Amino acid sequence: MVKAKVFVYAKPFEGIPTKEHLKLIEEDLPSLKDGEFLAEAVYLSVDPYMRAYAPRMTIGQTMIGSQVAKITESKSSKFPVGKYVVSSFGWRTHTISNENPPVNAFVSAPVLIPYDGSVPLSYFLGVLGMTGATAYFGFLDICKPKEGETVVVSGAAGAVGSHVGQIAKIKGCKVIGIAGTDAKCEWIKTLGFDHTINYKKQDVAKALKEAAPNGVDCYFDNVGGEIATTVISQMNRFGRISACGAISGYNEEGLPKVSTFLPFIITNELEMKGFIVTTWLDKWSEAVTNNVKWMKEGKLQWRETVTEGFDNMVEALAGILRGDNTGKAVVKV
Repeated sequence: MVKAKVFVYAKPFEGIPTKEHLKLIEEDLPSLKDGEFLAEAVYLSVDPYMRAYAPRMTIGQTMIGSQVAKITESKSSKFPVGKYVVSSFGWRTHTISNENPPVNAFVSAPVLIPYDGSVPLSYFLGVLGMTGATAYFGFLDICKPKEGETVVVSGAAGAVGSHVGQIAKIKGCKVIGIAGTDAKCEWIKTLGFDHTINYKKQDVAKALKEAAPNGVDCYFDNVGGEIATTVISQMNRFGRISACGAISGYNEEGLPKVSTFLPFIITNELEMKGFIVTTWLDKWSEAVTNNVKWMKEGKLQWRETVTEGFDNMVEALAGILRGDNTGKAVVKV
């Protein structure tokens, strides 16, 4: 009999999650039935959306999230032993799944990884997975950047933000990144960002005016809050805004109060669109193909913050909400 370690949602989050909110339990898994397979987690993804989606969860539910897992036992011809899958199994070390599991807002069907050892397995949670697709479609399909335009990225040293900035450079844009430490600003400069702003040390409005004296054409927003209002207030007519995340308010109770940006949306005829990356599931391979191509060409660099040990999942999530990570945050089981 296989025992699985599982983190369950034990108490509604108040501020940054702790082990009081996410309880570690053990489950005895049954024997496999026909069409089922057993997957053992290798890497788990840690993402800001987990904090944002928590109010939609029920007490006792397995904490949501994606993982790369190895198939260790199988009664399914479609999922043979030894292969790897990506799936939203949540925060658990072992999972029994079938070929066609029920899919909902938190659960997607498992997908076999074309893993050949040429890249780390964890990349299929990041640059070659959901994060990479988020950056690719969220920026290109919504912002529709044109060569020579000025692009601003908030949360620019995170997994999505750092990726978006590099795509913008590939497309011939001027790129300004907003991050929270000098070290993060220095790192994204090595990725090709033209200007950086440390929002904890600098006056964002003033620094942005200096970096983009002719205004901003595209804004990829990962943080929301006052930074979003500041950037939007300096956008050019017919500018485009891709609203990917609002991490600045995830740990607050209720809706955060910020200065309104609606007058700028109206007077400058800006387009703003929020999105969820699963909208592009039918085009997912396009993102993977181009991200791989850019990596091979040396145009796309990638960094991970790796936490060792499944028992440290809660601290890894708390870390990204504090801004401790640079690049993609993953936990190595």
